[in-house]
Amino acid sequence: QVQLVESGGGLVQAGGSLRLSCAVSGRIFSTYVMGWFRQAPGKEREFVAAIRWSGSITYYADTVKGRFTISRDNGKNTVFLQMNSLKPEDTAVYYCGAAATVWSTSHYDYNYWGQGTQVTVSS
Repeated sequence: QVQLVESGGGLVQAGGSLRLSCAVSGRIFSTYVMGWFRQAPGKEREFVAAIRWSGSITYYADTVKGRFTISRDNGKNTVFLQMNSLKPEDTAVYYCGAAATVWSTSHYDYNYWGQGTQVTVSS
């Protein structure tokens, strides 16, 4: 089992920054893919960014490319999402997910989820 706990959300003005953290515990392997997703009210959960638990490959949704950066600290078992130049349309609950075997941008392929952290960007 893998447990994920997100933190770092909050209220920020447009143009501001936030750094989300995802604390990872349990049995996680180097092949796991760690992803950040977000879900706004009435909308489906959408992919934001992903990174392998080992290695340096990252991938971003076009909507956040150049503004968001995903990273990890394996020593601290934590995955981060640095969000800069935030826009009101970035407002959502942000979720950290772990996929056991698949490099995927679909939330259906992720096996474990955290409880989410709210990000609100005011205009």
